Amino acid sequence: MRVAFQGERGAYSEAAAITYYGTEIYPEACQTFDAVFQAVDSGDCDRGIVPVENSLAGSIHRNYDLLQRHTLSIVGEYIFRVRHCLIAHPDVDLGEIRKIISHPQALAQCEAYIDKLGIEREPWYDTAGAVKALRDDDRRDHAAIASRRAAEVYDMHILAANIEDVAANYTRFLALAQVPETPTGTSSKTSIAFTLPQGGATPGSLFRAIGVFAMRDINLTKIESRPTPVETFNYIFYLDFEGRHDDPKCIRALDHLREMAPDVRIFGSYRTDENI
Repeated sequence: MRVAFQGERGAYSEAAAITYYGTEIYPEACQTFDAVFQAVDSGDCDRGIVPVENSLAGSIHRNYDLLQRHTLSIVGEYIFRVRHCLIAHPDVDLGEIRKIISHPQALAQCEAYIDKLGIEREPWYDTAGAVKALRDDDRRDHAAIASRRAAEVYDMHILAANIEDVAANYTRFLALAQVPETPTGTSSKTSIAFTLPQGGATPGSLFRAIGVFAMRDINLTKIESRPTPVETFNYIFYLDFEGRHDDPKCIRALDHLREMAPDVRIFGSYRTDENI
């Protein structure tokens, strides 16, 4: 199975793909999130895996926009525990390090640790890319913050592990495919998007829209809004709820929602990951 992910080899997204799908897959590195969606859309890859939110940094809005732009289905989710490592060349000691490079989010998540060291920091486009640059440029007075897998991929040395300031650092990934799948198990989740009429909107319209789930005891797990590309100050609402879209009470809720929302799209139902 070819699984597309964004980033260089050794990225957290690659680690999530391997953990979720198993070691027998072929991870396909893509430069951008757009390229991940395109790889699955075109059939070049069987699956894709993209992050949609981090427990510390919040939502990754680009991937919500791409979900709406493409016709792919969500077929799974994986909650990945992010563990940051300080990585340098073999035989380099911590006292030799003068600068730390990494993605801005990783630098922010290790801010207290870096401040304690009193070392200069520099933003980089990707965590694994920082380790790759370190190796290729032979920067022996530099270190990078990235995953343990990045150190393994590029044959580098881990100076310190688990350096993140907050231990409860999780990223939620979504698995993408061309064809929807029916989830197994007792705990399922469904992701949808809908819009409300702009010109004819009335006070409380969003309240009534999400109320169709509350009146049927369907629990909402997330709601996100993004501006529509064609109507100024009108929004697409992304919503996750517990249950499968073909459950009888979920069918009734979605039918009720369609009475007030001109466009309702079901991205897919999938097994809930409770890996926290």
